[in-house]
Amino acid sequence: MEAHVKKLDCNCAGSMSRRQVFALLAAFGVTGEALAQDAVTANPRSYGVLLENERVRVIEYKSRPGLGVCGEGVHSHPAHLAIALTGAKVKTVQDGKTTFDEIPQGKVMYFEAEVHSVENVGGAGTRVYLVEMKGKDWKPSTG
Repeated sequence: MEAHVKKLDCNCAGSMSRRQVFALLAAFGVTGEALAQDAVTANPRSYGVLLENERVRVIEYKSRPGLGVCGEGVHSHPAHLAIALTGAKVKTVQDGKTTFDEIPQGKVMYFEAEVHSVENVGGAGTRVYLVEMKGKDWKPSTG
């Protein structure tokens, strides 16, 4: 999981890099999953909850060119539907593979739980509805 971590001033000879911070956290047993935040909480300017109940959570995600299409950097989703409110050209990195796709406006897609990064490589902003399916092991999308 990629998190936004600024260099820490530790009142010592220098400062710690992001890699050093993650190594230190790992040494104390703090995992990436523990650091992951609910996308809506982590990035309220891009995500908004439209509906939530015990079975589903529907969130809207908005992005600009060069940013993510459904989250920032490497992030996760529970099983979900994605509904493209705008068309998009995307670069996806998942399981070590990179693909490029063009998603037409209105396309509805279903995905099992996943971890990936998806970048908007087109020239326009994007909007998508994410319908998270809540099961017994549900965890919200991370941002």
